[in-house]
Amino acid sequence: MSGHGAPDINVVPGAEALRVAIVASQWHTTVTDGLLVGARRALAASRVSDVTVVRVPGAFELPVAAARLAAHFDAIVALGVVIRGGTPHFDYVCQAATMGLTDVARTSGVPIGFGLLTCDDDQQALDRAGLAGSKEDKGQEAALAALAAAVTLAAYSID
Repeated sequence: MSGHGAPDINVVPGAEALRVAIVASQWHTTVTDGLLVGARRALAASRVSDVTVVRVPGAFELPVAAARLAAHFDAIVALGVVIRGGTPHFDYVCQAATMGLTDVARTSGVPIGFGLLTCDDDQQALDRAGLAGSKEDKGQEAALAALAAAVTLAAYSID
C-alpha cells in the first residue's frame, strides 16, 4: 500500500462554514463505518458542523446520491468498499462508481472526496478503514481532500 507522497493535511483552515454531505454505502459495514468515523473526525478537526450523512445500499448508488445532493452542499465525501470476487462484477461496479462520481464532480463543480475502497480482499479493506490496527484512514483522507478542494475553489469563485 502506498501512502508515499501524500500531502500532510490534518486540518483544512477556512472550511468552517462549508456544508458537507457524506454519502456512504451499507455494504461491509465494519469497513464503511470505520471510513465514516474517519471522515467525521476530519470534518470535526476542520470545525465543519453542517454535516449530513446519507446511507445508500452500495457503491453503485453513490453517484446518483451525490448528484442529487450536489446542488445543496459545498463538498461531498463518498465512502464505500468493493471487494474483488470471482466474477467481473467487481470491475463493473468500481468503474461505474468511479466514473459516476467523476462525472458528478465535473458537471456540478462540487468537489467529491473519493473514499471508495477497491480491494482484492477483506484485509486490504481493513488496512485502509481507519480502524484500530489499520495502516491508513481513507475516510479521513477523502474528507480532507473534499474540504481542501472546496476551500480552494471558493477562493477562485467568479460569482
